[in-house]
Amino acid sequence: GPGTRVDAGGGLVEEQLPAAAEQLGLSGDDAAAYASEAWRIAVDTGLVDITDEEAGTVAPGEDLALLTGSPQDVLGVWLTALEAVLADASVPDLDDLVDAMAEGGEVDLSSLDWDPDAESEFLDGVLGNLYLLTVGEEGPGDAPVPLPALAASVIVPSDMGEPSNEVLEQVSDAMMRLDDQFRLLEPIGLVEYQPVDEALMADADEEPAAPVDEADVSRYGMVRLTPLGLYGLRARLLDAGFEAPAVGDLADKGADVLLDGTAPFPPAAAHAETELWLAGRGPLAAARELL
Repeated sequence: GPGTRVDAGGGLVEEQLPAAAEQLGLSGDDAAAYASEAWRIAVDTGLVDITDEEAGTVAPGEDLALLTGSPQDVLGVWLTALEAVLADASVPDLDDLVDAMAEGGEVDLSSLDWDPDAESEFLDGVLGNLYLLTVGEEGPGDAPVPLPALAASVIVPSDMGEPSNEVLEQVSDAMMRLDDQFRLLEPIGLVEYQPVDEALMADADEEPAAPVDEADVSRYGMVRLTPLGLYGLRARLLDAGFEAPAVGDLADKGADVLLDGTAPFPPAAAHAETELWLAGRGPLAAARELL
């Protein structure tokens, strides 16, 4: 509306956050923070346009109409939102940035030990492995993946027998980075995430608040892709030029394409694809085409 105002950074002004939270049906101590995050996503996805930065005025964005369009339009908006959140997840802790600016007035990326391209590549690699683990024949399917196993999948070389202490330390560091990143990625709907147990990050000298089961791997974090997350990662893989087949892609193709396409599939996926292909044809016509 015409009374809506934003600050210099494009965020909704603080005094309007309670009303925004109420509009979104949010309550509790974090309601205003969630409303602020939602507003930033709206700006990032083009649902809202900032018309005058100095006055802080806004207007409905051109893409706002997509939310009442087709399901594919809505998914397109979500994919844009996902890219914005993935970019945020690749940025180091803002406290470090603030400290660096306070000390020298400028942000020295080398002092933060942060390479934007490497960080983005690391997260893409982790998400790619999570996708492969989810859809693979031997993968967990709908079961969550332990965070240590996921971190190790991008750190530990495949031909390494017993990981060295140095490699194990790298895996541990990667887990802590991923813990922060998956906490950011869960609200966008990409994953369901059980964070790392806070007791694991406490000082060794401190007594745990409650007895802990050392063999409980879930304490180290568990993550699984949502159906929406599977869709999103597959779309990103296809955009990047990777092959990411899905069951049903070949249902309307010829028998030659079906046989060639399912040759490298795991058995269960090949079976499901062939069943869908047969379902769209009469038995005699299907048999003739296959022969």
